[in-house]
Amino acid sequence: MRTIQLLAVILLVGFTTSCTREVLVQDTYIEASALNTRQVLESYDLWYVDITATQGNGSVPFLDRAFTVTFDRGVLMANNNLVGIGKTGGGLGIDVGNYATLRGIVEIAHDVDGSWLLEVFAVNGNTIELYSAATDTSYFLKGYQRAAFDYDGLFLDNIHYFLQEYDAWEKVYTSQEGAFTEFDEENYLQFLSGEQGDFFRSSVDGPGLGPGEIIWDYEGDYGVFNIPGDPGLKTLTLDYDYMGEDYFELYVINDQTIELYHPESGTVYEFRGRGFVQYLKSASPDPGKKRSREKLPEMNVERKRPVKE
Repeated sequence: MRTIQLLAVILLVGFTTSCTREVLVQDTYIEASALNTRQVLESYDLWYVDITATQGNGSVPFLDRAFTVTFDRGVLMANNNLVGIGKTGGGLGIDVGNYATLRGIVEIAHDVDGSWLLEVFAVNGNTIELYSAATDTSYFLKGYQRAAFDYDGLFLDNIHYFLQEYDAWEKVYTSQEGAFTEFDEENYLQFLSGEQGDFFRSSVDGPGLGPGEIIWDYEGDYGVFNIPGDPGLKTLTLDYDYMGEDYFELYVINDQTIELYHPESGTVYEFRGRGFVQYLKSASPDPGKKRSREKLPEMNVERKRPVKE
């Protein structure tokens, strides 16, 4: 972690008549002035929080939750949900607090997590490091303008969190094609994260129930996997004792609908999300939710679902 601050600074800020500002920085501690620090933070529309690059065992909770953050004229914006990403707040997310800049420092007043002082270091022309001396932890953020940001790629890379953004998933369709399996009887799924890792629940209750009315019959572990050589495909495992080491191909239809294709039986299931959970609103049931710093594991399988004509 940071034990010595780099005092030299090279900042070249170019102002144009457009709303875009180019800021060139070298690997250095940004300490020339509060104004320069603010210009660096506001030079990009949004900053992607590369959670897997984080250094240190501590935590800055609002950075652990956020996929992106934006420093917008004193207002801190964040994309904490995948539902609606790219559209919520014009692509910047929701208002989560305020900030002010000092010499090489940004002072955050977060709506949920309170006050934080973060040192700002320039890694290169579009990457900064935010270092918390209080927790001895560094976060690395990469800057993008909205028009160049890959929202779809971010969604796909973090799809396992998307599953947790609804209180329940209700099965609304089962294909006629495919052999019968015991999973045909399941009508609801719920994806959760706990101290011991991710787990799911399922229920055979009848259709049309609200999330609070469902009686969960089964609980087990689940996992989402990358497929080497097929970046557009994810697989989902549900640890049912009676299904063994089985898996589904996972497809997203829209912000509220997923499809699970069961390769062994050839059956397609469609589930629709019920009870959207928006993180960091005052009524959020889980304000402490954060992302894992580990990348998704890999599963060595080939795509089995037939290509639609």
